[in-house]
Amino acid sequence: MDESKLTPPEVVEYLDRYIIGQGSAKKAVAIAVRNRYRRMNVKGELKDEIMPKNIIMIGSTGVGKTEIARRLSKLVGAPFIKVEASKYTEVGYVGRDVESMIRDLAEFAINMVKKQHMKNFDEKAKTNVNRRILEALLPRGTKTETAANPLSNIFQAVVKSAGMTNFDAADHNPDDSQQRFTGGETEDSYQSTYEKFKKMLDEGKLESRIIEIEVKESQAPFVEVFSNQGLEEMGFNVGSMFGSMFPERKKKKNVSVADARLILYNEEISRLIDMDAITKEALIKTENNGIVFIDEIDKIVGARETRGPDVSREGVQRDILPIIEGTSVNTKYGPIKTDHILFIAAGAFHVSKPSDLIPELQGRFPIRVELKSLSCEDFIKILNEPKNSLIKQYEALLASENVGINFDESAVAEIAKIAFELNSTLENIGARRLYTVCEKVLEELLYLVPTPQITDVKIDAAYVREHLGDITKSKDLNKYFL
Repeated sequence: MDESKLTPPEVVEYLDRYIIGQGSAKKAVAIAVRNRYRRMNVKGELKDEIMPKNIIMIGSTGVGKTEIARRLSKLVGAPFIKVEASKYTEVGYVGRDVESMIRDLAEFAINMVKKQHMKNFDEKAKTNVNRRILEALLPRGTKTETAANPLSNIFQAVVKSAGMTNFDAADHNPDDSQQRFTGGETEDSYQSTYEKFKKMLDEGKLESRIIEIEVKESQAPFVEVFSNQGLEEMGFNVGSMFGSMFPERKKKKNVSVADARLILYNEEISRLIDMDAITKEALIKTENNGIVFIDEIDKIVGARETRGPDVSREGVQRDILPIIEGTSVNTKYGPIKTDHILFIAAGAFHVSKPSDLIPELQGRFPIRVELKSLSCEDFIKILNEPKNSLIKQYEALLASENVGINFDESAVAEIAKIAFELNSTLENIGARRLYTVCEKVLEELLYLVPTPQITDVKIDAAYVREHLGDITKSKDLNKYFL
């Protein structure tokens, strides 16, 4: 969806379809997304002075932090990536440096804009592909040593493979068999057969036919190079570097029409689109509309006085700081300024707190949102209301085996109650607890189907207690649940 058409209430309404509660987090994200569009409409020098208000979401695991990011990425028509803070290391340590998140964002933007441009040339590319396939099926200028019409021989073979019996070979003049298709009646005959083949191709009757096509040889793979940050994706293409020095090489392949369609489509669409224009547009979108979601940011908070691997955690924070403040990152598509990229961070902060982050990094996330722990009532809503709720997922899975399953209200309430109690007794993993409980409730049913005797199943509170009653009373709950 176009980001410019999204109002904050519409963003919240969309997120409400999949995520229960957490209204403050949804509102903060919705305002941040809309502010990007507002900044682009500001006139004059003030436009460059308006910086994004980065957000940090704080809450225990399973309350919806990552889900908000995942759903937001599908909603906004802007470059968006989700990264794990824990996979980055300080410069000088083995691992990925933090600038790679911007390179990943640029790669995402290139692919996104490329798909948009491909749609504009889709019909033209398909027309060119069909033309090339027909030329492979009916090559011009071919002689035959037999007295029979070569078009008749080719066409009869194809017609036979397609299972057609009403074609009359007498439509073609055998006296023309020794001539090239260069004009006169022979050209008319070729055109007539061409149209018949075209009709069969459009109807999908030639997909298994083997043809010979000429394709470009695959280019040399990208080569990774060592930079001062370590082994990175600053790849370069050897073929493109020496493309002007050596001619383009082609080779012939025998493939089915169906396979040829895919190969030739990629060739045609690559020829039609302008990669320079795509790159330019993608870099502009990255700089002005890019969104980076940094998950597990609490995992780079290390103890103040420690030695060993934890020393690099604060180093990662120092490396992230200039990226968020605004800097220029070199990519294989060109430099990207990060001044107006929106950063959304999230962390559970079980063993640390946001104030343990270095003060400079804290200041770059002016908007803090605390997500609430989920209640039993929230669990009931999670099971019932979202478009992709667990209950709807299990109903769809069993429907594929022709088994109907019905959860009544008492079953939903019982599952929610047990999940809430387990979270209170064991580690609180939020809504993820529903996965373990539901899977245990339906374990036996999922094991037995498909069985002719099982066609319709009703799940009520008694059914849930029957499968979980003894387990929930056991003192050693870790034996059954994570």
